[in-house]
Amino acid sequence: MNIPSQNAKTSGYDRVATMFSPKGRLYQVEYASRIVEQGTIGVGMVYNGGILLAADKHVVSSLVLPNSIEKVFKVDDHVGVVSSGLVGDARRLVTIARQNAQDNRMMYDDAIHVETLVKEISSIKQIFTQYAGMRPFGVSLIFGGIDDTGLRLFETEPSGALAEYRAVAIGKGKTEAMQVLEAEYSEKLSIEQAVQLAIKAIKASKEKDEKFDLKKIDIAFIQANKPFQLFSLKELKAILGKNGQ
Repeated sequence: MNIPSQNAKTSGYDRVATMFSPKGRLYQVEYASRIVEQGTIGVGMVYNGGILLAADKHVVSSLVLPNSIEKVFKVDDHVGVVSSGLVGDARRLVTIARQNAQDNRMMYDDAIHVETLVKEISSIKQIFTQYAGMRPFGVSLIFGGIDDTGLRLFETEPSGALAEYRAVAIGKGKTEAMQVLEAEYSEKLSIEQAVQLAIKAIKASKEKDEKFDLKKIDIAFIQANKPFQLFSLKELKAILGKNGQ
């Protein structure tokens, strides 16, 4: 998506999300996408037998407790989410997703399909680009999960657009992270190899002066016989090697 520069002459077309510019652009939606580009990196991938979701929490102060920052969310036992952008917006959408998942279990006594859930959340995002007095959600989400259709991984954008992937990254440094995924991803990856690749993609997204800290990384996985579960720091260090690097 082409983001307007700060010097672009929007002539008031950026005042509301519902107004198209003469060039057919919705500037408020594009600005929301810019917020996502400034958000911390998130990665999702399908590996051999499961779904992996990873995020860098980018804690900037030593006084902040890393566990208090949530970037990887459990929606249901079979579905998880990674966010990049405004955390408040992410929490609101995750809350809606959790409610939809619970309602589906209550009504049909069955787990909601991942694609159905993603389309419902994407529809909500799209609605917020269509009516005056609303602003678009400034967050992109990676939904990953397992249902009777298989292993599913989707990305949703602030515009409400969605696409399905085998591996995807969102947030700051997405281009560099995607280059790593495109070069090294395989559906035959083991869970350990998937963790290693996710970490490599996160490292690639960082600027030269940024330090990598495993304590500020959240990685979760979902398998058919194992519901959503976060890796502990000890488990990640064991997978990545002696120094956890």
